[in-house]
Amino acid sequence: MTDLFPDAVPLSAEVPLKGAPLAERLRPRALGEIVGQDHLTGPEGAIGRMVAAGKLASIILWGPPGTGKTTMARLLADAVGLRFEAISAVLSGVADLKKLFAVAREHAQAGQRTLLFVDEIHRFNRSQQDSFLPFVEDGTITLIGATTENPSFELNAALLSRAQVLILHRLDAIALESLLARAEALEQRPLPLTTDARAALIASADGDGRFLLNQVETLFSIDVPEPLTPATLSDLLHRRMPVYDKDREGHYNLISALHKALRGSDPQAALYYLARMLVAGEEPLYVLRRLVRFASEDVGLADPQALVQCLAAKDAFDFLGSPEGELAIVQACLYLATAPKSNAAYVAQKASWKAARETGSLMPPANILNAPTRLMKDIGYGKGYAYDHDAKDGFSGANYWPDDMGPQTFYTPVERGFEAKIAERIAYWDRLRREKNA
Repeated sequence: MTDLFPDAVPLSAEVPLKGAPLAERLRPRALGEIVGQDHLTGPEGAIGRMVAAGKLASIILWGPPGTGKTTMARLLADAVGLRFEAISAVLSGVADLKKLFAVAREHAQAGQRTLLFVDEIHRFNRSQQDSFLPFVEDGTITLIGATTENPSFELNAALLSRAQVLILHRLDAIALESLLARAEALEQRPLPLTTDARAALIASADGDGRFLLNQVETLFSIDVPEPLTPATLSDLLHRRMPVYDKDREGHYNLISALHKALRGSDPQAALYYLARMLVAGEEPLYVLRRLVRFASEDVGLADPQALVQCLAAKDAFDFLGSPEGELAIVQACLYLATAPKSNAAYVAQKASWKAARETGSLMPPANILNAPTRLMKDIGYGKGYAYDHDAKDGFSGANYWPDDMGPQTFYTPVERGFEAKIAERIAYWDRLRREKNA
């Protein structure tokens, strides 16, 4: 199980076994004891309203590890008088589901509905997810699925249409402090920590209540002559690694945040998200590829050096490796964040690609076509071509558009950075062209 206070026993009122882990002994016995999720369990929350009405809809609980998804499901069954069954999508298959559905149907015929809790529901494939549909629709089961992944990407649309998606928040410092206080009350002694070390312990949990209680259990199991400081606490315990899946939502959320911070010219926030990704183990070359793309898409010709800086950072990282080469990535990130911004080249690309698709195979005007053979010369290829270097100002003002397509404007530079100078150049050539063709 991947949620706070995991337990295979379906009844929330059951007394934990002697010697059970601290997280189990502190498992809430009522919905009101769940910390950090008042937006759901409070009187005005979705779950609070369902319990008050005595009717529970099928639910997908989406949230980080250690935030109470399993506990919430178990207590909901008690609150509305449903029989509780739990499975893990990691350990179960179609045969297990068929048995559960058959038993649930027998109980339903006897007047007892079943709440089926499915942990890591996103691990079931599309066909397995579809198998829930008829039993949810006819009321045989009330489904509560728990997932750490974005349901929009991981769950079937048909299943999502039959369930409410409720989002659990990572536990904040207040909620985690509440867990510490409960642990101290249960153990009838304070944690051997200074005030700063207590704050460091909470920060090290990164919003995961179960991880925090596991750390607390370790602290209660040892004898220390004096309260631990942040430094001595760090030597004793390990910090929780940030939640980050390189091919899932955490990955895309952080790269999106980095991109938006760069676009918004906030170098401090951009550095923070860059650090979040690299500290969590993201592949540096992936980050560099995104920076190179940003240099063209969002800075463009407002500062042509942006692309040069990013490619230089890539070369520097290839040469130095990690960790020395990561400073070059930081340099490129700061350059992009502080550079003038323009997406004019990006807009121009999309517009010109669209025109190319729509105009098909229009021939360029004959005067700008090469004529390497006699036949091509005879049919007019290259006839009348004006060699710009022979013209005054090195500019002939000739037409370069197909005969069946008038001149188009795809690229409009902004009045920022170097692109303001490009705008002056375009205006200059446009004026000469008008004069030569007047």
